[in-house]
Amino acid sequence: MTHKKKKHALFEAKIIRRALIDSLIKLNPKNQFRNPVMFVVEVGSVLTTLLFTYALFVPGTESAGFILGISLWLWATVLFANFAESVAEGRGKAQADALRGSRKDIQAKRLSKPEREATLSIIPSSQLRKGDHILAEAGDIIPGDGEIVVGVASVNESAITGESAPVIRESGGDRSAVTGGTEVLSDWLVIRITANPGETFLDRMISMVEGAKRQKTPNEIALDILLAGLTIIFLLAVVTLLPFSLFSVKAAGHGSPTSITVLISLLVCLIPTTIGGLLSAIGIAGMDRMIQANVIAMSGRAVEAAGDVDVLLLDKTGTITLGNRQATAFIPADEVDGKDLADAAQLSSLADETPEGRSIVILAKEKYGFRERDIHALNATLVPFSAHTRMSGVNLGDREIRKGAADAIEEYVSKQKGAFPSDVRAAVEEIARQGGTPLVVAEGKRVLGVIRLNDIVKGGIKERFAELRRMGIKTVMITGDNPLTAAAIAAEAGVDDFLAQATPEAKLKLIREHQAGGRLVAMTGDGTNDAPALAQADVAVAMNTGTQAAKEAGNMVDLDSNPTKLIEVVEIGKQLLMTRGTLTTFSIANDVAKYFAILPAAFLTIYPQLGSLNIMGLSTPQSAILSAVIFNALIIIALIPLALRGVPYRPMGAGVVLRNNLLIYGLGGLIVPFVGIKLIDMIITALKLA
Repeated sequence: MTHKKKKHALFEAKIIRRALIDSLIKLNPKNQFRNPVMFVVEVGSVLTTLLFTYALFVPGTESAGFILGISLWLWATVLFANFAESVAEGRGKAQADALRGSRKDIQAKRLSKPEREATLSIIPSSQLRKGDHILAEAGDIIPGDGEIVVGVASVNESAITGESAPVIRESGGDRSAVTGGTEVLSDWLVIRITANPGETFLDRMISMVEGAKRQKTPNEIALDILLAGLTIIFLLAVVTLLPFSLFSVKAAGHGSPTSITVLISLLVCLIPTTIGGLLSAIGIAGMDRMIQANVIAMSGRAVEAAGDVDVLLLDKTGTITLGNRQATAFIPADEVDGKDLADAAQLSSLADETPEGRSIVILAKEKYGFRERDIHALNATLVPFSAHTRMSGVNLGDREIRKGAADAIEEYVSKQKGAFPSDVRAAVEEIARQGGTPLVVAEGKRVLGVIRLNDIVKGGIKERFAELRRMGIKTVMITGDNPLTAAAIAAEAGVDDFLAQATPEAKLKLIREHQAGGRLVAMTGDGTNDAPALAQADVAVAMNTGTQAAKEAGNMVDLDSNPTKLIEVVEIGKQLLMTRGTLTTFSIANDVAKYFAILPAAFLTIYPQLGSLNIMGLSTPQSAILSAVIFNALIIIALIPLALRGVPYRPMGAGVVLRNNLLIYGLGGLIVPFVGIKLIDMIITALKLA
């Protein structure tokens, strides 16, 4: 049931072949009618095809070859737009096929009732149903998504998250959810299955990547209305040109009326065909990038909202700090040598494969020169960490060394008639008060001292926050630490603000305060106590390993359960909006050159003075019109890679983004068509096609 997502190249032969077929299928008027711009182009294609057929049998003033050329390129315009949408859909379908191929049916230990001692039967995981209870013991692969009913265990989630460090999962808390395909490393769990076959996280991913049939977002609807409005305006304007040209010919006494073919060409070149042809592909590709990040968005609205977010609420642990605390100091008990504490601490950590355990081994080596010992040569018996005892250690002959939580060690020592020293208790309390994690080391009934573990701020996180600040996004760290510890970490990480000793009520209040100021807020959460704040936030990313209440309150689910993903989600949302905005700017700007190509050509015989507008020096009226129509079609196919990849994301303020957008895509959209149309005209003239 494990999977490894495959990132597909922008264009693959299989996707292209399928997209070519779908481009023809999408010519169905029912499909085209959803896109008013391309529907008008298709109607124009049909009309010019009929005009060509008529010209074959009833020769007139207009060349049948010219009409055919216009008709073919109009059909190409529609097909290129369909092709862009089909490629975007095809990439998602290819991802879905790869995910389906990654499914594996494993054996499940189904229980007759939610107790470990209940009657057990072995069945394939595909036969599990929602509400079934299963037993997962050390070494077992969890057969399906579920909630822990009984037990606590260490679980390896690397199959889902890619992270090798095990995590603790236990019943009754905010980390009670488990995902099919993960492995139990220690102890055992009784799990209630929460998803039928076909409804697991993998199935949800497949459903999302195939989500071409999605509802349009508010931004898309608004842009559709704008494009439809421009289309109607230009349609009305072009329709009036036919009687105008007839009147002008009669009044001037020379020239010929503008043909319907030319007017259709003018209309297609005037309406925003570039963005109209790419709009759907941009939206689908944006959702595709979100899925590649392993995030399920409940709606396109959430993805767009991510692009407009200007306040990020970020958990400290796992987002700003590494989450894996590192050993920073050995604090020996009174009358205990620090070297003896370090020696025992390293020995007790030899069986501990967690980052914390490895950091203790390294600290002992750095402080006192202890090299990692050969456990076999020592004839030692390792005591692995247990979620029940919350201790690990080693037995060396008569020596029993244990390392673990303070209360767990105190209970262990008291059972052996030992005492827990007051100075050690004071050190534990001081470390906890400062936001660190104390681990106590004992040998037999004697407590040796405390290991201090500290949060380590992630490398590069300060620079990331600086980038967000340049974009106008405020970062707020959320932590349960006391204000002094929170302030120190916030200063080191470079966040703009922090909320210490955070409660559900405090989080909710903070979000509402920002929203009342007109800001859009994004946050992550995994617990039931996060649900109110997630429901209030504009972009709410729930962790897949969190509680059902958190997932239902959010509008996105991060299948990797990585709190840092929130920053990536915002970047993807901004990239989607930037791509749509830049291509809209380019589409509107590149219409200007077409005015200079087609308008003089359309009315030159009536008003010779319009020849002065032929600043590109196009050869003939027919060549000018055909060149503009060909460029109008080719620019769609040229921009498909940009629509699928998205505009490169760079953290910067809105003013800078607008300026760059106008300079690059606005000015570029103005200049490129003049060059492109002239080159096409030269090729047409050289080939004597018009």
